[in-house]
Order: sequence, then structure tokens, then C-alpha cells
Amino acid sequence: TAVITQKGPEITWTLPGLWQIVLSLGIAAACTSLPRPMMAISLWYLGCGLACLVYASDGHALSPWAMGIPFGIGQLLAAGLLKHCFGGGDEHA
Repeated sequence: TAVITQKGPEITWTLPGLWQIVLSLGIAAACTSLPRPMMAISLWYLGCGLACLVYASDGHALSPWAMGIPFGIGQLLAAGLLKHCFGGGDEHA
């Protein structure tokens, strides 16, 4: 982020989309040690990242909502999926 804002400020509009695509790749790489359905979360972030790049390329301003909404929904989806896969009981409490 610092390098892009310093050396190429004209492309800062790509940051939310690029961040989501990189997060998608990280989740996909970790899927070997996560439940298989977590790939859906990776696909969610990939789709959102690509949509952000398409939407922002039309001249729309850099918006915090472009990162906040997909991240919030993705985290809720991941939490629900992990609870479903591993159970969510409070037996140990």
C-alpha cells in the first residue's frame, strides 16, 4: 500500500480489489489444512475483488465500503462455515 500510494498514486483505486484477491489466494493456499468448504470463502473474496476492480475502473472514487462490506460478509461466512464444520458447542466452558 505504501509503495503504491507513493510511487503510483494514480492506481490506488485498485487496492481494495487487489487486497481481496490476495486474501483469496491465501485462503486457497491454506485450504489443505482447513475444511474443504472453506474454498467457497476463497471464491467469495476472489469474486468480490474482481467486482471491485471492474466497478472502480469506471471512475468511481476509492471507497471504504468496497473493502469493508466484502470483508465483513466474508468473515461472517467463514465463522458460520467453521462453526458448522467443527460444531459450535460450549462443552469446554
